[in-house]
Amino acid sequence: MKFHQSTSEEVLKHFSSTINGLSEREAEERVARYGPNEIRRGRMISPIKIFLAQFNSFIVYILIAAVFISFILQEYIDSVVIIAILIVNAILGFFQEYRAEKAIESLKKMAALQTTVIRDGHKMRISSSELVPGDVIVLESGDRIPADARIIEGYLLEVMESSLTGESHPVNKDTAPIDDTITLGNMKNMVFGGTNVVNGSGKAVVVKTGMGSEMGKIAEAIESVEDDETPLQKKLDILGWKLGILTLVICGIMIAFGIFKGGNILEMIMVGVSLAVAAVPEGLPIVVTIALALGVKRMVKQNALVKRLPSVETLGCTTVICTDKTGTLTRNEMTVTKLFFNNTIIDIAGTGYETSGEFLSSGEAIDPSSAELLLRIGVLNNDAALSEKEGIIGDPTEACLIVSAAKAGLKGPILKEKFPRIHEIPFDSERKRKSTVHRANEGFVMYTKGAPDVVLKLCSTMDIGGEVSQLTDEAINMIIETNRQFASQALRVLAFAYKPLASGKDVDKLDENDLIFVGLQGMIDPPREEVRSAIERCKNAGIRSVMITGDYALTAEAIAHQLGIEGDAVSGEELEKMNNETLKKRVKEISIFSRVNPEHKIRVVRALRESGEIVAMTGDGINDAPALKEADIGIAMGITGTDVTKETADMVLLDDKYTSIVKAVEQGRGIYENIKKFVNYLLSSNLGEVLILFIAMIIGFRDSSGAIVMPLLATQILWLNLITDGLPAVALGVDPLRKGIMDVPPRSPDEPIITKSMAINIVIISVLMAAGVLFLFDKFLSEGETVARTVAFTSLVMLEMVRVTMVRTQYKLSFFSNPFLLGAILLSVLLQVAVIYVPVMNVVFKTTALAPYHWGYMGAVMAVMFVIGTVITKQINR
Repeated sequence: MKFHQSTSEEVLKHFSSTINGLSEREAEERVARYGPNEIRRGRMISPIKIFLAQFNSFIVYILIAAVFISFILQEYIDSVVIIAILIVNAILGFFQEYRAEKAIESLKKMAALQTTVIRDGHKMRISSSELVPGDVIVLESGDRIPADARIIEGYLLEVMESSLTGESHPVNKDTAPIDDTITLGNMKNMVFGGTNVVNGSGKAVVVKTGMGSEMGKIAEAIESVEDDETPLQKKLDILGWKLGILTLVICGIMIAFGIFKGGNILEMIMVGVSLAVAAVPEGLPIVVTIALALGVKRMVKQNALVKRLPSVETLGCTTVICTDKTGTLTRNEMTVTKLFFNNTIIDIAGTGYETSGEFLSSGEAIDPSSAELLLRIGVLNNDAALSEKEGIIGDPTEACLIVSAAKAGLKGPILKEKFPRIHEIPFDSERKRKSTVHRANEGFVMYTKGAPDVVLKLCSTMDIGGEVSQLTDEAINMIIETNRQFASQALRVLAFAYKPLASGKDVDKLDENDLIFVGLQGMIDPPREEVRSAIERCKNAGIRSVMITGDYALTAEAIAHQLGIEGDAVSGEELEKMNNETLKKRVKEISIFSRVNPEHKIRVVRALRESGEIVAMTGDGINDAPALKEADIGIAMGITGTDVTKETADMVLLDDKYTSIVKAVEQGRGIYENIKKFVNYLLSSNLGEVLILFIAMIIGFRDSSGAIVMPLLATQILWLNLITDGLPAVALGVDPLRKGIMDVPPRSPDEPIITKSMAINIVIISVLMAAGVLFLFDKFLSEGETVARTVAFTSLVMLEMVRVTMVRTQYKLSFFSNPFLLGAILLSVLLQVAVIYVPVMNVVFKTTALAPYHWGYMGAVMAVMFVIGTVITKQINR
């Protein structure tokens, strides 16, 4: 069927559907028949590829060379051990990386778009992947269109199709059949998956889904854009390569030095390989990925869905959080509490979305029928719905108007049947109003609602008790004063008006004049109880909270005062008069921006960034997307946010709460600290191993026969890296947040991962470790190289366990606060004990059983390193 050439009725009939949509049962059957509405991804998680990738590294190539050298030296056990450790390491790396990939994959599924669909005659929100041909979808400004569909209703509907056709301007859509066209751009009655609604609203019946859609046809040419490495991972990759090159140079010097001192060439090459294994921190990139991925998964539990891993690093640097008021700082549970009509203020009882509540005048209950016109406009100029199953569907501001009318006995479905909508002029943040055209008994009528100052300018008369009279200056001043009074009580206020029309056709923005003013509805959206303490936490953390809202100055300032947001207040009009240089100078003093447009938000964010701030910015509407892109961290509202905003954002708030932003910043700081702990621990351990081997070669330890002996063998170093770089290091990545993490200013984004103090700390601890191990090796060399080497090997494992606790004490964390780390340390120690006391392991690792006095000396060295290291670390960090 050529859907664009057919009428909407014919298309609905073709799919056995109606304007009321499919039934739930039929939709389920069609999912089984047509499959999910998904574009096949170009890159799937392949366990085999992840496993094989474990062998694709610089360090593995060196170890493969070591296997061949061991064979030549007839050290067959060493060869087998190296191969076995390589495989075990690959298996551990595979499980870690696969877990991280699955975590990221599950986050992507959570970020999947939702769509509004009509089933069994009711609106509901479902995952876009559940759509089937024949479904009737509801289109609103800001929606990402989920599938190819034929339009059956449209009100000033405009769609941006640049992602599909390359056309850079929005395309006007309508419902009329088109006789003959073959190009997508000319199909004015069709909408296509992957494009965006930029204006208006409508309904459409789905005709093609998934790979059958136009976007699916070109899916082969579209590769799923994968997240690039984070800046931190790139820095660590560069660090790894630098260490690798440095290691090769040192290896060359050591091998040459050993041969010069009379050592066997192949044995000296094995010593060089040992050094290379010790020096290269091959675990760095994967552990960073794991720490980020698992950290991001933890953040989801705090209702913050991070879409891009680099955002985690930026979160820890945030200095300003720019946030909308409604729903983020407030509950977004709008309740109409005051009406103004017939020159009278009426109170409405009740809270939330309960449809029971009295209408009160001076505390006395009254008959609400006198407010029928005001309440009727609120219901008919409205796209929200109340559902027993899903609660409210649509904008909470519109939902509360349905509730206020229901308290007066006005039922939305009955009114909509009596006054059917035939046209609308949609709301946008520039116009600050919305008009709908309805068929009425006496002809046609236009209902308008919007900001009081905007609507009032369009009115020339007013309705008082059904009588229309001139809108006098006195009446205007009364309305303005009432609006100011409502706003000062932190109420959000909407004005309502109407206009009889001769015809319902060709109505546009120019017809929004000479309106008849009816009244005001004032709704309260109380501040969230937990927000005040969250803003206080931000202050302690050096983060400023800035409110940016479209509400009136009095409402914004009243809410800000209740929440403890301090600073100057500026309106959109005042902002317009400021040039960029003035705004840049003043922006650090302003904390409340009211009556702003989306372009004002971009200016504010840009001014903050230019003044050196790291800005997190929230948004929900399609027009907020540019400001989110301009910010360092764009944050979309998960509940009220449009699809376009969510796709632009770096992070999505699943509950739309300000506290979730603060928790995300806290988690971002914690994740970064855990990565720093790991880097500190790994590099100090690896450098310690390098120093042990390098200094031992310089000293030239010899056995009783005069041959050069080394404190550690290649297989022992491999084992060290497996149990120390592997288990405890990964456990550090899930360390709990330290107390006081939000009591310090944000770090600079330019601060290197290895700061000057950390570098000094790494060098000093490495020297202490090397000194302790070499002392023990020299002490027991007289008992034979196997005993001395076993003591050196075991003492290094134990010192690295001590090093883990030392790193954590810098962050004032309790020894018992991370059960995973305790388990990792215990397991590492038990494995090392097995290497010493299990006969088979003695043969494999060339170790021997140690006596209690050996452990006594090792314990003394561990204590000395812990005390001296801790004292020096405290001095460095002062």
